[in-house]
Amino acid sequence: MTYRYLVGGCGVVLMAFGGALLLELPEPWRVGVWLAGGVLVHDGLIAPLVIAIAALAAAAGLRLRGVPRAALIVAGSLTVIAVPPLLRPGGVANASVLPLDYTRNWLLAMAAVAVITTAYVGVRACLRRAARRR
Repeated sequence: MTYRYLVGGCGVVLMAFGGALLLELPEPWRVGVWLAGGVLVHDGLIAPLVIAIAALAAAAGLRLRGVPRAALIVAGSLTVIAVPPLLRPGGVANASVLPLDYTRNWLLAMAAVAVITTAYVGVRACLRRAARRR
């Protein structure tokens, strides 16, 4: 129980520090708009999409629990983070502003999530089969 109070106290101190930094900004309301946008994107886009995919998988007879569902959430979060650079205007006056190939990097991140998820689910299925044979 003491551990919880310690972690909670650290959280309160960090929130107070963040609040003090927020008050130093010239327009602190913009941070609130940004945070509200994050909640709206999650609750209005990512969560319903994950629920819809899970429902479609269930209708197809697939079990989409745990790791695959977490992979969908990670992929959705990475996509939301990647949207601004992916939708940037064609030419930028300052080449150092967005210097990387964000489309390729986003696709690599999606592929990594898919490969790791598939490997984990596959290994787990093989281990279950081996355990049933014994």
